[in-house]
Amino acid sequence: MALEIKLKRASKIYYEGEVLSGLLLISSKTDLHHQGINLSVDGNINLQLSSKSVGVFEAFYNSAKPVNLLHYVIEVSKPGRLPAGKTEIPFEVPLKPKSSAKALYETYHGVYINVVYTVKAEMKTGLLKKDSSVQTEFLVEYKTEVPEIVSNSKKVDFVIDPQRIRIKDKSLVVPDFRVEGTMDNTVHSILKPYTGTVRVAHSHTPLRSIEVQLVRVETVGCAEGYSRDSTEIQNIQIAEGDICRDLDIPVHMVFPRLFSCPTVQSTNFKIEFEVNLVLVFRDEKNTCITENFPITIARY
Repeated sequence: MALEIKLKRASKIYYEGEVLSGLLLISSKTDLHHQGINLSVDGNINLQLSSKSVGVFEAFYNSAKPVNLLHYVIEVSKPGRLPAGKTEIPFEVPLKPKSSAKALYETYHGVYINVVYTVKAEMKTGLLKKDSSVQTEFLVEYKTEVPEIVSNSKKVDFVIDPQRIRIKDKSLVVPDFRVEGTMDNTVHSILKPYTGTVRVAHSHTPLRSIEVQLVRVETVGCAEGYSRDSTEIQNIQIAEGDICRDLDIPVHMVFPRLFSCPTVQSTNFKIEFEVNLVLVFRDEKNTCITENFPITIARY
């Protein structure tokens, strides 16, 4: 006996207010007796405290409990018998948030925060047999809409040299260099690449590489305290070796699906993003210089 959930949309992408529809496929070589078949649709925000924060703020353990955005349970078949072969049971479920939830947040797979939507079918087969179940994930996205914050987007011109950087290790000998460039926007559409240019004006120490990192900044907490952690999503090398001086090097980075989403600021969690420009020098210590660019992501 096999259970399978087949959604009508091959992309599995849905929007708040739409209807999730599909088929529950049941295959059996013989007649199948069951005690009922239920279908459940759930949307949860799973929050996890980082190991360095657990035990520090006992008062905000409650904020690390999953937040339920969506929950429906429907009976698609009453107890009875299914004939041998394939049986198709259609289903439709409205994607409306619970009254306690403001909205359905976009699907996101992070380290300490995960926004996940699933549809699960469960067939009860009686006391002597193990119940059968199958689960599949579907994706929720915001509808494309130009937010007001886009009007505040601006180009960021930057200069990186020894006089403008903060040095944590006072014993570190910083190379004599100057790197200039422009990042095109502070507010970005998740559907378009992150762009800009980097130019090495001069460097007495040879460069090993220039890299662009996309970083997620996840905050979990409440009024009593919070845990804020930055982790790398992806790292792209845009130049290798001792780069030609005064050459404009393009920055072009696509936002990865699932691992990035529009910026979220809620009462007990935040999902924010930053871009790091990393300069690696070819010296004894492989000196790394990092310039940070906070960004806002939206779907438009």
